[in-house]
Amino acid sequence: MIEPVKSLNGKEEEQAVLVALIGKFQKEETIREHIDELAFLASTLGVQTMHTFTQRLERPDKRTFVGKGKLEEVVAYVKAKDVKVVIFDDDLSPSQMRNLEDAFEVKIYDRSMLILDIFLKRAQTAQAKTQVELARYQYLMPRLTNMWTHLERQRGGTGTMGGAGEKEIETDRRNLRNQIDVLKKKLEKIEKQGLTQRKSRGSIVRVALVGYTNVGKSTLMNLLSKATVKAENKLFATVDATVRKVVIDQIPFLLSDTVGFIRKLPHHLIESFKSTLDEIREADVLLHVVDVSHPAFEDQINVVNSTLADIGAADIPIVMVYNKMDLYKEDTQEVPEGEDIFEADEPADSPLELLKESHMSKDAKAAVFVSATKKENIDELKEALLEKVKKRHFTIFPNYLKNEYY
Repeated sequence: MIEPVKSLNGKEEEQAVLVALIGKFQKEETIREHIDELAFLASTLGVQTMHTFTQRLERPDKRTFVGKGKLEEVVAYVKAKDVKVVIFDDDLSPSQMRNLEDAFEVKIYDRSMLILDIFLKRAQTAQAKTQVELARYQYLMPRLTNMWTHLERQRGGTGTMGGAGEKEIETDRRNLRNQIDVLKKKLEKIEKQGLTQRKSRGSIVRVALVGYTNVGKSTLMNLLSKATVKAENKLFATVDATVRKVVIDQIPFLLSDTVGFIRKLPHHLIESFKSTLDEIREADVLLHVVDVSHPAFEDQINVVNSTLADIGAADIPIVMVYNKMDLYKEDTQEVPEGEDIFEADEPADSPLELLKESHMSKDAKAAVFVSATKKENIDELKEALLEKVKKRHFTIFPNYLKNEYY
């Protein structure tokens, strides 16, 4: 019987090294941001990062992901420091996984497996748990030979069918395929129930919070709906979709908090969370929440926009919500040589003001700058959201405006 691989988050904090490649046209500071995110992912599971290794390669080595010299360097460090986990910032092929496990003789995790473990830990509802379990099994299927050391042994001998018997790997693959079929049927049943629930909401406007992970969506959800959605400074604090009814200025709508996006989100995870993402696809308005204090927030916006396009939600009306403006670091403005800052005719706009001007006019989308934790500009956000909601609401109830609103 196949047992799932244990989560990294045990009673004792484990130590790990991180490994990433720098592509031909990538900047080192970009990779540094990716490594920081990988370390944050690891810390979400209680894994401490001891050291990071990077190597500039045009493409990953087919056998060991990194080059021979870099591999020897990392192996030497892992053995010298008695590190138990090595985490790679990209997905590893089955053969790469096998070769790396042979080289390190410790647990090897790639980015997808790390994210899947976090989702497994965070899932609360039966639907989310089933979705994550399905994604995990689908991801493990081609990697069976690397996940269990006993799989190379043979069953067979006297009294068995087929002479030497069948390999345990074949038995485990068959069991895994059966388990995947069971999970798919279970998920189909849950999705039908969810579809019925969503259809029953057809007479009310639906708004979905979307954004990169850890940008403050759940905090905003709590502010707007007076709900008690779990909000903490960890990646993927929200996995299950949460829906609450909200009323602003006598206009009711449903607000849903959805799972945060992240770069290189595992394909199987997106497929398995199809029904949860339907909360986004079927929404009338999207609140795209951005952590404006993050140095790579524009890259995060691009990741979210790309994911929205992938799931068919790119054309839904959007309100851009630039959150955490209280943490935005204003760049130091240098005064040109020979000029006196106190003799300027007019005060220069602050970097934050310039940022607001540029993003509020971008693509003609509604944009609001807020601080959810400080509760700043929340009324402005409500006004911007209400304008979008009213358009859809009055389409559903054309007589509402004439009879009740005024």
